[in-house]
Amino acid sequence: MGTTLERISQLSRENPDMVFTSIGHLINRELLKECHEKMDGKKAVGIDGVTKEDYGTDLDGNLERLVERLKKKSYRPQPARKVEIPKDNGKTRPLSIYCYEDKLVQEALRRVLEAVFEPMFYDEMMGFRPDRGCHGALRKLNNMIEKHKTSYILDADIKGFFDHIDHEWAVRFIESRIKDPNIIRLVRKMLKAGIMEESGYEETTEGSGQGSVCSPVIANIYMHYVLLWWYREKICPCLRGYSGIVVYADDFVVCFQYKEDAEQFYERLKHRMEHFGLNLEEEKSRLIQFGRFAEENSRRKGKKPETFDFLGFTHYCSKSRKGKFRVKRKTSKKKFSKKCRELHQLIKNTRTWKLADIMKKLNEILVGYYHYYGITDNSRSLSDFKLAVTKSLFYWLNRRSQKKSYDWERFSEMLKAYPLARPKIYVSIYE
Repeated sequence: MGTTLERISQLSRENPDMVFTSIGHLINRELLKECHEKMDGKKAVGIDGVTKEDYGTDLDGNLERLVERLKKKSYRPQPARKVEIPKDNGKTRPLSIYCYEDKLVQEALRRVLEAVFEPMFYDEMMGFRPDRGCHGALRKLNNMIEKHKTSYILDADIKGFFDHIDHEWAVRFIESRIKDPNIIRLVRKMLKAGIMEESGYEETTEGSGQGSVCSPVIANIYMHYVLLWWYREKICPCLRGYSGIVVYADDFVVCFQYKEDAEQFYERLKHRMEHFGLNLEEEKSRLIQFGRFAEENSRRKGKKPETFDFLGFTHYCSKSRKGKFRVKRKTSKKKFSKKCRELHQLIKNTRTWKLADIMKKLNEILVGYYHYYGITDNSRSLSDFKLAVTKSLFYWLNRRSQKKSYDWERFSEMLKAYPLARPKIYVSIYE
């Protein structure tokens, strides 16, 4: 099946205007079985309570019945179970948990959509794509600021992007490359499957549930047409000077050489978003002066250059050891504080464990943290984070009983026997 999808991808790449009219048959027993084998069996279950293990006890029979329903067009996805996940600002975001069989169909649909649309996505789109990710987006942004004539930055955030994707526009965008009614029917069913809450069933009239396997690729298709295609084909040819963009899911940064270009784009962007059912988060969207000239102008006025956050890092103007302009990054205060609180709570909850188990768990988290935030210029933030974890550990180990377990000398000796993982820079911004 992989070979067939690769052929579809090749055709899409070689023929940008090609419309696929008969690819629904690719979602067959072979593809669904392959999806089942690669599906994570540890994920939360949907409203039917069926796990991967449960479904696999009669895999052949279940897949045969599923394929038959798909052929007869009688397949109906079940409503997703809705849970609320805490956000950094104290609010929550909804997460949709789908039934296992629906996840299989979503994964198969994702692969078909990705085969057709992946070749047409621009390089500036970095989220939810093969061989791309946050660090790649940061490298691209770093290059745009340091190697080009960037003087202004538009740091934009879309308000509730996944919750407000317009279903009809999403379908129209997909139909621009796929005219197979079987695929379009599946997309509509997935988008309108509904949500099951404590209060009962709720229809989904807009949005693509975060938690859906195919939601990321649908979101990328939406952003491609709403933002990136429009920016590249309609905006850039009309600009006076340099401009560059990097997009990760619904978070994006646009660089400009001239303020007039930036202001005009910002105003047009607001109208563009509204036309497609979206709105910018005004409190999080800012146009600031940033870059080598911004730093010089700010210094002359006795001010510090402004900073902006992107993908968990605060970007700020600085200099290299040779005195040349550099943009550097450090862990954003919001992300730093949130992770410190999480680790403080985790140590509290696990303080009665065996010491070896506590330290093993902490080190797993620390190493994962270092792998993401261990990026060029961020050494100090990593060290500060390790220090915060150390203080939390000292605090909670001394509250395992009424008697104080450690003073700092004994605690230091314990850390020699069970050391915390040391901070390390894993990612170079200049690769």
